[in-house]
Amino acid sequence: MNSHGIPAPPPPSSAAVRRTMQGNRGTGTKPETALRSALHAAGLRFRKDFRLDRGAVKARPDVVFTKAKVAVFVDGCYWHSCPEHGTQPRSNAEYWTPKLARNVARDREQDAALREAGWTVLRIWEHVPVAEAVELVAHSVARE
Repeated sequence: MNSHGIPAPPPPSSAAVRRTMQGNRGTGTKPETALRSALHAAGLRFRKDFRLDRGAVKARPDVVFTKAKVAVFVDGCYWHSCPEHGTQPRSNAEYWTPKLARNVARDREQDAALREAGWTVLRIWEHVPVAEAVELVAHSVARE
């Protein structure tokens, strides 16, 4: 258990699983990079991986438009429990199921704190086509 009462992750079930888990990135994922590239090509300027502190809640959206107060998160289907593509863990479910639930709870807490502070929060699933995501973001930025 760590200082937050969260159990330590179980050891990987194989060397291949270990390599896969080590390859998971916290930031700069392919969907994030594709969206940022398309937003930049569309002439939109933004901050990336910019921390927003709202009291006890610390959020680090993938794309931030500070003047328009628009925060964009690109959520992975597995890590954020997409209702369409999210899957339940088959190995070490006693660890991963609560872990994924904590991710979703943290997302909702960050959303609420940012909205309360006057921010527009966009959560875009990794499977959303880039052109559609750019249109949604551009519309939100122009509206503010």
